[in-house]
Amino acid sequence: MSVPALDLTADPIELTAALVDIPSVSRDEKVIADAVEAALREQATGFDIVRHGNCVLARTNRGKGRRVLLAGHLDTVPIADNVPSRREGDIIHGCGTVDMKSGDAVFLHLAATIADPAVDLTLIFYDCEEIAAEFNGLGTIERELPQWLQADVAILGEPTGGLIEAGCQGTLRVRLTASGTRAHSARSWLGDNAIHKLARPLQVLADYAPRTVDIDGCEYREGLNAVAITGGVAGNVVPDAASVDINFRFAPDRSVEQATEHVRALFAAQIDAGTVTFERTDAAPGALPGLAHPAAAELVAAAGGRFRAKFGWTDVSRFAALGIPAVNLGPGDPGLAHKRDERVEVEQIAEVTATLRRYLTGTADR
Repeated sequence: MSVPALDLTADPIELTAALVDIPSVSRDEKVIADAVEAALREQATGFDIVRHGNCVLARTNRGKGRRVLLAGHLDTVPIADNVPSRREGDIIHGCGTVDMKSGDAVFLHLAATIADPAVDLTLIFYDCEEIAAEFNGLGTIERELPQWLQADVAILGEPTGGLIEAGCQGTLRVRLTASGTRAHSARSWLGDNAIHKLARPLQVLADYAPRTVDIDGCEYREGLNAVAITGGVAGNVVPDAASVDINFRFAPDRSVEQATEHVRALFAAQIDAGTVTFERTDAAPGALPGLAHPAAAELVAAAGGRFRAKFGWTDVSRFAALGIPAVNLGPGDPGLAHKRDERVEVEQIAEVTATLRRYLTGTADR
């Protein structure tokens, strides 16, 4: 496929459609990365540009005293008969319109059209965000080009409905496993039913009262839920093994270790009695909102003081781990991400563009 030409100076609404029209399912981002790189080299002045795999990085070094990093992923989930894009009135339909090519379009447009920003800018467009974390392009940059992640504040173009969503909650997955003795169900007294041993842990989950935590004016709502359960051999066999997978979404005032210990303590009686074993299978830390940082506070002002907590996990966590305040801000209803009828309101694209233009030019209070 030839490299499509992108006009970064065009209305970001049109640019969104142009990006959607370039298929870029995870691990197949070369064409869109080629197009983004070529457009930045031709149309964005004052940027040093580096290509790293299918990641495109650009930054200015104007000595502005403050650096803002704009990051967006180029990949999408698999296409569901929703490419190319189509526009109906004030709505653009298509794969990636929400997650997150409209956010990418805003960043690219501003890079090409703000002649004299009040800050130095870093732009990172990366691959493989929608699949396993081991392939995440931002993680690759963190490991191999860490100097590119240095900034005073980072903004991810994840869909937020045009509001600032600060920080993010952490996520933890654990597995409780019960063992028993297999037997014919007609002689069940000769066996030991592993599934029955999960009754108490499941009741603990059903009775659990999650916290609501206010941090920097952002209200985070935790959640602890069984998300999968396995067990059973046949319709006439007492099962000798069963397990339940549990997902804990925790507020960013907890570390991964604190979250793990909190969940383990809930099942301590069953663990200590040997009824179940406890295994942590996956974990990712949350990110504090950091809205008290001057650079983040200025962004809130540019957005008219509108912000809320981010419940889901995003790559802002990577920046928080580096001590960099980070927020999510992008067009689109996150509830429409990944859906066959994914779509974005053009008004939100214009709104986010205007908000970030005020912020990057230092005109929020004028």
